[in-house]
Amino acid sequence: MKIAGYEVIEHEYDVVIVGAGGAGLRAALGMASSGLRTACITKVFPTRSHTVAAQGGMSAALGNMGEDSWRWHMYDTVKGSDWLGDQDAIEYMCREAAASVLELERFGVPFSRTQEGKIYQRPFGGMTTHYGKGTAQRTCAAADRTGHAILHTLYQQSLKHKAEFFIEYFVTDLIMDDGVCRGVVAWDLANGTLHRFRAHRVVLATGGCGRAYFSATSAHTCTGDGSGMVLRAGLPLQDMEFVQFHPTGIYGAGVLITEGVRGEGGYLSNALGERFMERYAPNAKDLASRDVVSRAMTEEINAGRGVGEKKDHIYLNLMHLGEEVIKKRLPGIAESARIFANVDVNKDPIPVLPTVHYNMGGIPTNYKGEVVTLKGGNPDSIVEGLMAIGECACVSVHGANRLGSNSLLDIIVFGRAAAQQAAKKIEPNTPHKEINEALTAVLIQRFDRLRYANGSTSTASIREAMQMTMQHYAAVFRTGSTLAAGSHRMQQVFASFADVAVRDRGMQWNTDLLETLELENLLAQSQTIIAGALNREESRGGHARDDFPERNDKQWMKHSLAWLAETGDVTMGYRPVHMFTLTKDCSVIPPKKRVY
Repeated sequence: MKIAGYEVIEHEYDVVIVGAGGAGLRAALGMASSGLRTACITKVFPTRSHTVAAQGGMSAALGNMGEDSWRWHMYDTVKGSDWLGDQDAIEYMCREAAASVLELERFGVPFSRTQEGKIYQRPFGGMTTHYGKGTAQRTCAAADRTGHAILHTLYQQSLKHKAEFFIEYFVTDLIMDDGVCRGVVAWDLANGTLHRFRAHRVVLATGGCGRAYFSATSAHTCTGDGSGMVLRAGLPLQDMEFVQFHPTGIYGAGVLITEGVRGEGGYLSNALGERFMERYAPNAKDLASRDVVSRAMTEEINAGRGVGEKKDHIYLNLMHLGEEVIKKRLPGIAESARIFANVDVNKDPIPVLPTVHYNMGGIPTNYKGEVVTLKGGNPDSIVEGLMAIGECACVSVHGANRLGSNSLLDIIVFGRAAAQQAAKKIEPNTPHKEINEALTAVLIQRFDRLRYANGSTSTASIREAMQMTMQHYAAVFRTGSTLAAGSHRMQQVFASFADVAVRDRGMQWNTDLLETLELENLLAQSQTIIAGALNREESRGGHARDDFPERNDKQWMKHSLAWLAETGDVTMGYRPVHMFTLTKDCSVIPPKKRVY
């Protein structure tokens, strides 16, 4: 068909999944195996999705390395979230964790093994036994390439069950019809054609927006495309002010060094050679949660105890572990340190610095994967036809701070949950309702305007201004004055996009246009991050305000919602935190003070 001057190829499926990382592939596998006609659209080849970079492992209370319980796991996750996580969703995730890991094992994930042949589990930050009294070995690992192993296995299984893949397609927008999602518009990067995908359910699994910042562990493809589409559709994002800085990104490169290094016995040290984490977290020490470790490292640097010529980073030591342990448990880390820091980890420490790693916020959903919004006074109003899973979603199981190794668990459990919910709601091969072609035409006209954008400012220069603004004004420590200045600066950067220049007018592999579309998504999310941070006048989890250093449960035990206008203005609203659980005896009540 021809729409807005473009030939558009039509497709009809029961479900369309956008993104082929761990969450998208687990949903694709589940939906295809349940008899639903399933399409998975991805802008990179599935095994190049960012899940491939996940190193340390996947948490589950298997009890292979000592006693454990999903209730202890739930307690740790609620506590780690600084009591902003929804306890019904957290219970669901922790309760389903063991079954999800064993299911992956049956699919063929090559987990590392103990001498008895059980799945190997390592300690991770914030993971305890007996409600904080002991240290849990809960993180199931495939050496230090766990995400890689899971991603390849899920792709193979999805192909086995006849999920259909549209590889190197870029989804530009959701097709919304009176509040109901009917499908998506996509651009085939290889042959330059536009496509309309009709679906009874669209599942967004597009990952986070780490590339809004200058230094991030995220791949350059992590531009939050699903969240950008949601904002353009007039729906809100939730808790975007909560951005996790991973304590150990390689200094100068941002490449991730897994928390599994500290789980295996590695430790941080300052210029005096001190293991300084004992001062900040006397019980958990180097295995405190990521927000605590990141702030401790920043405080050491600010106090003049950083290492290097500029005294602006910290050392991560694993020389004492021995070559055998490093070769068996951390081979990828040794390789990354050699390539990106020119360090032999058997002889020298790795230079590290807190680096943007994860978005706790995202598209608000319930624990079934259905997108929700605030409508008519109902904070859990379901957006029909739309689901979100993985880092682009805010379930919210991570609240204000994600515990290490809960992210791989999140994508598998909720990818599976979304598939189960879709199978309940959709009768295979149900005919699609008629759709007003004007809805698609508007979206294609937006694409066309950017394709022929004839301003004077390059995409690269706007992107750099955005990344430097976010890095400078919305980093580990925040104040009202810096956030206000950052908000003003980001508004200027956002407005400059109206003057963007796209020089390549072609449709095949037009990376100039692709990066411009990605930048539009990043700009939208940057606005919600910095507006949310300015609005939330407390410190909680990954959001630390120097001018409001205490957690304020009385005023701020609630989720932030952010709507974005075309002008770049952000409107804030709120949803209550789900303090209720699915099982009556496992509600976790917040203490007055968080202790490690």
